[in-house]
Amino acid sequence: MDILFFGAHPDDVEIACSGTILKYVSMGKQIGIVDLTQGEMGTRGNADLRAEESAAANKVLGITARENLNLPDGFVENSREFQMEIVNVLRKYRPQVVIATAVRDRHPDHGNAAKLISESCFKSGLAKLETETEAWRPKAVYNYTQDRYIEPDFVVDITDFMDQKLEAIGCYKSQFFDPESKEPETPISGEHFRDYIKMRAMHLGRPINVKYAEGYTVERPMGVEDLTTLL
Repeated sequence: MDILFFGAHPDDVEIACSGTILKYVSMGKQIGIVDLTQGEMGTRGNADLRAEESAAANKVLGITARENLNLPDGFVENSREFQMEIVNVLRKYRPQVVIATAVRDRHPDHGNAAKLISESCFKSGLAKLETETEAWRPKAVYNYTQDRYIEPDFVVDITDFMDQKLEAIGCYKSQFFDPESKEPETPISGEHFRDYIKMRAMHLGRPINVKYAEGYTVERPMGVEDLTTLL
């Protein structure tokens, strides 16, 4: 697999980086998503509904594979047990690149997951860590940004895919604005959250002179093969 994206909850990757997913799918890349939890502790909806919404989003994104590890929502931690769950997934899909959750964020699962995923990527490459499949270590681990603003190390132009990104996000009808909903309001269920998503993408796109972009941070310096291709 070319790139494997991780989310702590269903809808994390759609909100943060589905424009990047759509862009690479359009280039013929094999893209997968792994959700760590079912989002069962969320204020709105439930695990079964979130699974249905993820399936609908998958069709919009056109991804190769998606799995849910069923870790406990709200209690994601960097434990050996959870690391082995991720190691098994990494060795199964053997991604060239891993995209993980934000290194820090409003929801503690996001930052905890970032550390969990990063260490799992390293340990997945240890030949003496025996599992049913052979050792595999991705070439790079990057982190997307989520609710709280983090200055990105690089951004990806998603201008051609912004409408599809919003369509993918909209598949999670239980989580976002619905004037008919009787469920409690949350920080992402307001009427203007869709506008916030677009404004954040516009803010990230401006420094590279594109309309919309998504931002990422790095664990180590990125290698650049051709300076003339940079935006």
